[in-house]
Amino acid sequence: MTPSEVDVTVEAELERLRPMPIKELRALWRAKFKSEPPRAFGPDLLRRSIAYRIQEAAYGGLDPATARLLKQLMAQYAKVPGKIVLPRRIKPGTILVRQWKGESHRVTVLENGFAYVGKTYESLSEIARLITDTRWNGPRFFGLRATKE
Repeated sequence: MTPSEVDVTVEAELERLRPMPIKELRALWRAKFKSEPPRAFGPDLLRRSIAYRIQEAAYGGLDPATARLLKQLMAQYAKVPGKIVLPRRIKPGTILVRQWKGESHRVTVLENGFAYVGKTYESLSEIARLITDTRWNGPRFFGLRATKE
């Protein structure tokens, strides 16, 4: 099947969902998901979920890294409802600058660690401790995380 044939087939399947009564939507759910549809799902949510499954089958689903990130975020949400903090990703070569007691401190992000004053460290927290002589959360010290509210 060519991409345009897939598009036409998918569009036709999606179009068939629009007028479908809830009884047929539930039967289609069972066929697509191999499980009972959630009781709380009305026709709109059933249509949307089935439409996603149809498109996923035709075009592919989430890549493993995105699926893993979503699972982590949901686990985080389960622990503290209403609060999800996305992990920051800083690219190698990025230079972090922090002023501390009138002195500027520069840290270069490496592929596997951080460079500071000619030495390589595994974590930003190690560097923050060197600079402040106290225990600091490194990402927070360098402004990569919000301070506690």
